[in-house]
Amino acid sequence: ALIDTGQGVGLSAASAAPYAATPWGASIPLYVLAVCPITRVHLKFAVFHQQRFDLSMPSTHPLLIRFLGRQAYLPVWEAMREFTDARVPGTMDELWVLEHDQIFTLGQAGKWEHVLAPGDIPVVHVDRGGQVTYHGPGQLIVYPLFDLRRLHVGVRDLVQRIEQSIIESLAQWQIRGQRQQGAPGVYVEQEKIAALGLRIRRGCSFHGLAFNVNMDLEPFHRINPCGYRGLEITQLSELGGPTDLGIVASVLVDRLCHQFSLQVQDSASILPEPALESNVV
Repeated sequence: ALIDTGQGVGLSAASAAPYAATPWGASIPLYVLAVCPITRVHLKFAVFHQQRFDLSMPSTHPLLIRFLGRQAYLPVWEAMREFTDARVPGTMDELWVLEHDQIFTLGQAGKWEHVLAPGDIPVVHVDRGGQVTYHGPGQLIVYPLFDLRRLHVGVRDLVQRIEQSIIESLAQWQIRGQRQQGAPGVYVEQEKIAALGLRIRRGCSFHGLAFNVNMDLEPFHRINPCGYRGLEITQLSELGGPTDLGIVASVLVDRLCHQFSLQVQDSASILPEPALESNVV
């Protein structure tokens, strides 16, 4: 199942037309203390460029974005679960943007037969939906930690809007992304460029999407990606798109905000503390 709601729900959706994203302004360089163009707050970002978001669409739901840079998988997974378990009705939704060290993750109902020859890359059995996938440097990871009831979004709509955000992002670089019936994610000419694996707990989402940008694709040959033998994998850098994760993150975050009617209220560069008082609005 793509989404694990505790009931093993698998979802897919029909295709939608690409949307051309709005051009972007200048970015704040890496490791530079700067004024956030959204909040006017002084922030220091770890890896990704902070860029101006297009907030021309009416937005009613506040959002905090965490630009986390490169992170080991396990601490982030644990932080996602703690954040979701500790949420209260007023907890602000968050979007975590990062890349991971090398790891294979196997979904809650995943089959070990799809892990062929992991070698020196660790395999972790996790609590998301879906089968096995690979994460590594050069792959953009985005975790939407959303209160679906507050956004009035069902699980099927959640998947459709995330996929559409990726399709619209690809259109920014004249790349035609598509869905495939019964095989969630986004594809370019039958090759997978983005995978989804989500979990819904108490009406709130965690885990998320993996978007291949500029990475070593060899580890995908050590598994049956997403449980499909022989599935070909592609990435932006092979399709004439950008290689900089910061540029891709800026476009994708904008499209996600557009799809979910979110307005960026604040940004951070660290994982949240276990206590969530600072995120309650």
